[in-house]
Amino acid sequence: MNPANLPFDSEAMLEGLRGWVECESPTWDASAVDRMLDIAARDMAIMGATIERIAGRQGFGGVIRARFPHPKQGEPGILIAGHMDTVHPVGTIEKLKWRREGNKCYGPGIYDMKGGNYLSLEAIRQLARASFTTPLPITVLFTPDEEVGTPSTRDIIEAEAARNKYVLVPEPGRADNGVTTGRYAIARFNLEATGRPSHAGATLSAGRSAIREMARQILAIDAMTTEDCTFSVGVVHGGQWVNCVATTATGEALSMAKRQADLDRGVERMLALSGANNDVTFKVTRGVTRPVWEPDAGTMALYEKARGIAKSLGAELPHASSGGGSDGNFTGAMGIPTLDGLGVRGGNGHTLEEYIEVDSLVERGRLMAGLLATLE
Repeated sequence: MNPANLPFDSEAMLEGLRGWVECESPTWDASAVDRMLDIAARDMAIMGATIERIAGRQGFGGVIRARFPHPKQGEPGILIAGHMDTVHPVGTIEKLKWRREGNKCYGPGIYDMKGGNYLSLEAIRQLARASFTTPLPITVLFTPDEEVGTPSTRDIIEAEAARNKYVLVPEPGRADNGVTTGRYAIARFNLEATGRPSHAGATLSAGRSAIREMARQILAIDAMTTEDCTFSVGVVHGGQWVNCVATTATGEALSMAKRQADLDRGVERMLALSGANNDVTFKVTRGVTRPVWEPDAGTMALYEKARGIAKSLGAELPHASSGGGSDGNFTGAMGIPTLDGLGVRGGNGHTLEEYIEVDSLVERGRLMAGLLATLE
């Protein structure tokens, strides 16, 4: 099977992808994510897959597991793992309208990571239309909560990965047309400051501001960043009335490191910030964590396979470890051969200028088809 001969069509792929992108699916809106999963489930059912819906929990949307017809169905095969949640609130489509400008196509979530998910299904579709039976059975798992650290579905992802020989993750490709063979470790933290209320006009000095303490700690947290381990506060809420000294303030922080030992030290430093100062308490609790994924022999053998396919298609395929987590952190850390960053090229993810390079739909679709057709 030569994937170069499969009739991928970028215009047809864009037409199908548009419906996915215009079905907005922010993580925190479970019903919106479920609507997106409904569309993907319908598309895969038409392709002949057996669809299983797994109910969501913790306030998140559900999960779709699709198994495609295969003589060896039930035996270890290939897992394609993707998330359907995005960071863009419902209504973003009015600010970031679907639009095509030459080789760029814009839309919320088109790059991270609906484009990669869609091209993966197109690869399966093209192989089926060519009446080609892949050496291994294929399972697709679409999840609802990756953008917030995968708190509700890590167990499902790990359980499904353990049943398979390979994991392919169509997260966005690298700018140099590369793929991802490892990811840094990431930890999230919940921050809470508790002060003492008072009337901000009449008795200001009697109060102890939680907002002031949170601000002080934010600067301290940012100052902890080194080349080995970064720290940042990305969410802050505080106070209720401007004429009251704030009793509570909350926040969320993120730490990232290339090595697990560095992250472990970073976690210790963060937790050590808990305590009391001037009648204000500050509490740090650990949130969800992604383990470091360092490439092993299995992952590198999988990468070499992909590099050979890319070369046959006339493209170089560099590789690297990446900052920013994905569900590949979990499967790679389990020791299951995992190749990440197999999705579209593009840029400006998580912003109102998010786009894909249109030609990468077909290029990466062929690469995915080549992997599915040859892994054994």
